[in-house]
Amino acid sequence: MPSNRPLALAALAVALAGVLAGCQRTPSPAQDATQAAPAALDAAPAASGIDLAGIDKSVAPGDDFNAYANGNWEKTAKIPDDRSSTGVFVQVFELAEKRTADLIQGLEKTDPAAGSDERRIADYYAAYMDEAGIEQHGLAPLQPVLDSIDAIDSLPALSTYIGASVRADTDPLNYTNFHTGNLFGVFVARELEGPPRNVATLMQGGLGMPDREYYLSADKAMAQNRDKYRAYIAALLEQAGTPDAEDKAKAIFDLEMKIAKVHASVLDSQDVHKGNNPWETAALADKAPGIDWPAFLDASGLAGEKTIVAWQPDAIRGLSALVASESLQAWKDYLRFHALDHSAALLPKAYADLHFDFHGRTLQGTPQQQDRWKRAVAATSNALGDAVGKRYAEQYFPPSSKAQVEQMVHNILAAFRDGVDQLDWMTPETKKIAKAKAETMRVSVGYPDTWRDYSTLEIRRDDPLGNALRAEEREYRYQLSKLGKDIDPGEWWMTPQTVNAIQLPLQNAMNFPAAILEAPFFDPGADPAANYGAIGAVIGHEISHGFDNTGAEFGTDGQLHNWWTPEDSAHFKAAADRLVKQYDAYEPLPGLHINGAQTLGENIADVAGLQAAYRAWRTSLDGKEAPVIDGLTGDQRFFLAFGQAWRTKMREPTLRARVVGDVHAPGAYRALTVRNIDPWYKAFDVEPGQKLYLDEGDRVKIW
Repeated sequence: MPSNRPLALAALAVALAGVLAGCQRTPSPAQDATQAAPAALDAAPAASGIDLAGIDKSVAPGDDFNAYANGNWEKTAKIPDDRSSTGVFVQVFELAEKRTADLIQGLEKTDPAAGSDERRIADYYAAYMDEAGIEQHGLAPLQPVLDSIDAIDSLPALSTYIGASVRADTDPLNYTNFHTGNLFGVFVARELEGPPRNVATLMQGGLGMPDREYYLSADKAMAQNRDKYRAYIAALLEQAGTPDAEDKAKAIFDLEMKIAKVHASVLDSQDVHKGNNPWETAALADKAPGIDWPAFLDASGLAGEKTIVAWQPDAIRGLSALVASESLQAWKDYLRFHALDHSAALLPKAYADLHFDFHGRTLQGTPQQQDRWKRAVAATSNALGDAVGKRYAEQYFPPSSKAQVEQMVHNILAAFRDGVDQLDWMTPETKKIAKAKAETMRVSVGYPDTWRDYSTLEIRRDDPLGNALRAEEREYRYQLSKLGKDIDPGEWWMTPQTVNAIQLPLQNAMNFPAAILEAPFFDPGADPAANYGAIGAVIGHEISHGFDNTGAEFGTDGQLHNWWTPEDSAHFKAAADRLVKQYDAYEPLPGLHINGAQTLGENIADVAGLQAAYRAWRTSLDGKEAPVIDGLTGDQRFFLAFGQAWRTKMREPTLRARVVGDVHAPGAYRALTVRNIDPWYKAFDVEPGQKLYLDEGDRVKIW
């Protein structure tokens, strides 16, 4: 996470659920471990927390630690037909999915009171499941949107429609959502410099495929995606009775190609300094001529703002220019297609099937659409996140687990501060601020202290598409309501039922939702070595995001400022450059290498987080040696738990999408983080000449 992104799941979360439900815009052979273990010193716990059958002992850990830890699992693991990947995250996700489904489906049986959150949840789910009603209504639920597009007759009218379509669906700092399916997106958070008040950040959008590289790359697979996308555009338009669908599809695709060419890259979008561009709204016509900015601002609810932040200024200029330079008819056809694409999952089956065939089969390689109940659960959980999450936390996350995880976080934060003290290259001044930032980092485990209010959200049992669109607009209005106000340091950015974790640089805070705090990440009765190697490394990862290549730009108060001496900055950059080269060398698909610069923040967090988790676990032993369990030493269990937490099997299109457009390296390569950790070498007798061996001076140590 270039600064604080969700652990690994920003993109993987999509893969977990297949295609997002509802409206869409939307980590010499070594001695056998069982023989390398010394005699146990203490009584062993009941379980090691390690999947022993998943280990492939024919592979030397020092040659490919991921294959050693997960090789036998990979040989037999099958990706479910309705998923684009499988692995530990999918395993934990499916538990959360089942629990959420039980919760949502169970509410219907209780006949909740009108106006209650329980009623809203039950009605949203029931509406989504009403396939007969959806077929009967046809395009009628979307007709008001289509009529408003047809009525566009001027540049001001076009600008008004584009402004009214803006939603709070981008986030460059917490989620690495750098673009939206709408032409523009808005992110509301504290301004980077100055008082802790919330401002609006405007971000790029407008593409129907996942990233600009899908349009611009010369790769053969990307060219095939482009051909299939043009065909999908035509098919969806034809299904909706649009005349001249083929010609309009070509014009729409050509327009999106122009949009892609003005988009900022993922790498540039991660650069917080390139994104720190406060623009006076009165000067927008000069800064980015083309669109009718007063009409846009009025329709988007931003007319009262004196300043907005242009995160990708060149892209915003380019998009604004295209609004004026491209024909009105091309824009109307483009908007009609995107309205259909966005709503397809809640239109009759013919639309939903076309949507899945492209977004699921083509872009992710997923052969089968998920059962409707799974899509309905995901959509309901998304639209009514806190209402569902409050009940999820009450049922499935006991106070004892919350206390145990909070203690682990405390221990790992302390280990991180101790690690800062031991750095021989860092100046006392920089150490002092780094320790203060770790000391004041706010940790939230399980669920928020306060919950969202959904009382103004209208949910109708006979209007599934309307429910989804109103929920999107309600979220946008909620975000706009924060503008000009001081930030809430305890604000949560994830729901309890989310299998993920996040670091928030503008709040100097972390969220660890209840749903990720399950085995094999966290088992309250498991061996501490396994817990620290799995969820402990996740915790360390999120802590370390406060000190990665972006997080290190923010101070204890969440404000952007440079607190490094020039000498410390130079050392940090040199270490980061070595990590970039390390990941540049990995080649997940023939000719397709990981981009070490694009994934740098995540890789720094993996290295520093694993180091802090290891140090915290060893400290928890009070100087004793961990017992041998299942023939594995404590250190072996710690590192195996880490490696197995990243076990992942992806379909090729999903893997390609991860490498091209994500800030996270694929899980198989994140498991190789261990090669930078000194104790791993001793634990598995890794020697010079083995493929993962690094000389001590080449092992990356940043924190």
